[in-house]
Amino acid sequence: MHKPALYVVFMLTIAILDVTAQTPKRLGPGPAEEIEKTFRIVQANLDSVKAHRAYIFAKGMNNPLLFDQYEEWMRKYPENVNIPLAIGTVYYNARMPQPKNFLLRAATLDPKNAKIWFMLAADADMASQNERAVEYMEKAVSTDPSNASYAYFYLKLLENKDPHLFKNKILEFVKQFPTDQRGALGLYNLSQSSENAAERIYYLEQLRKQYPPQKYAGSASGMIALADAYIQTDLQKASQLISEMGSKSDWELRRKVTESLIRVNAFEQQKNYESAIVEINKIVAPRFNYLGEFLLLKKASLLENLGDTQAAYDSIAVRYAKSPTDTLYNALKFYGNKVGKNEDLVVKDIDAIRYSAAIEAYPFDLEQYAVTERLNLKALKGKVVLLTFWFPGCGPCREEFPHFQSVVDSFRKDSLAYIGINIIPSQDGYVIPFMRNTKYSFIPLRGSTEFAEKNFGVSGAPQNFLIDKNGKIVFKDFTINQLNRRTLELMIASLLK
Repeated sequence: MHKPALYVVFMLTIAILDVTAQTPKRLGPGPAEEIEKTFRIVQANLDSVKAHRAYIFAKGMNNPLLFDQYEEWMRKYPENVNIPLAIGTVYYNARMPQPKNFLLRAATLDPKNAKIWFMLAADADMASQNERAVEYMEKAVSTDPSNASYAYFYLKLLENKDPHLFKNKILEFVKQFPTDQRGALGLYNLSQSSENAAERIYYLEQLRKQYPPQKYAGSASGMIALADAYIQTDLQKASQLISEMGSKSDWELRRKVTESLIRVNAFEQQKNYESAIVEINKIVAPRFNYLGEFLLLKKASLLENLGDTQAAYDSIAVRYAKSPTDTLYNALKFYGNKVGKNEDLVVKDIDAIRYSAAIEAYPFDLEQYAVTERLNLKALKGKVVLLTFWFPGCGPCREEFPHFQSVVDSFRKDSLAYIGINIIPSQDGYVIPFMRNTKYSFIPLRGSTEFAEKNFGVSGAPQNFLIDKNGKIVFKDFTINQLNRRTLELMIASLLK
């Protein structure tokens, strides 16, 4: 499934812990005169967060002497909540793992400050301490029940813990905050987490009804998914929705897709398959869409009816080689059988397509977090390697990990290596707690954004690769969710044979 660009906006909004807009930070100390100057200023203004931030940056955020100074101030002014709150907030905003103890101190002094509990919850969630994060968010929500941001983050924490409760909380949120954009995000989230097509459409229709797309940007984004669902199930509904959405962005393309499919269906009913193929060949689908395999299978059926079964087979083979599904494989076997190919020949064709584009993976040699030994790709020869680039605060990575783990668990451990390279070194302190609390089985390695971009062309996270037993990248640019876990199973299985 090609996800629309605005899907990324959804994910980043939902992923409160994403670090794409981090507060600037300095890890090492600055010039002595800067340290002295900012120290004098903060000493005279201990209630000023701005003064604390300047001093912390000057001192260096990885400088142990910094903590000694704050401990001294907190002993000297035990009732001043602004001292622990300031340093805790600066570290929280930098998405670094040091804020917890300072924020706890601040919470003790000011337990009715909901923002402190929220920051503590977000910090705990970075380390996947789910029970603690829920506990802190309950305090934030009870302290400030009118805050939609806190309410939404709280219910998001329930998503993996209790999906049924999460669903109910989303619907409660929509009732409590009927004009808040996050209600639209919640309904969209429910639609995308449903494995039932009719249920997905239902939630998207509720999204359209309760958050009119002309008024709510979040709803307008969800309409992309609804329009694409209608294109596959009800072209008249698709036409109506697309007309309401106007001609901006990809909506004009969707209008043309719908009109072409109406003509294709008319030609098909007349058994005028040649004209139907001419028409479907004109279709230019939006770059980001939820149409999946629909257009491909539609065209293959028309080609087969026209008598060009080989072309139908070839078109399915190209897509299956890159993104396998059971539906595509069944179609591949069907058309393959018609052109005289047994299952062995089908597999050979697929392998030939895959390996025509395979490239050698960069032979990484990186430090591990859990042990002192380094790990290099050469040591993994003979195993299939599932490699993901991630960082602890990456919301989309966290969305994907449970699905990766579910698939990995279905294979023998001695045949598959599951590797995760952290690309944000400043979040190193969260890695071990995250691994311990989630129980995910991937081996975390120390990396950087520079390493990922230079050697794998990675510009963000998550980015995923499947490397075969001989060190060649066979699959890349894929994402996995509850709807397409089977694709990852098929990709891994094809490299293990």
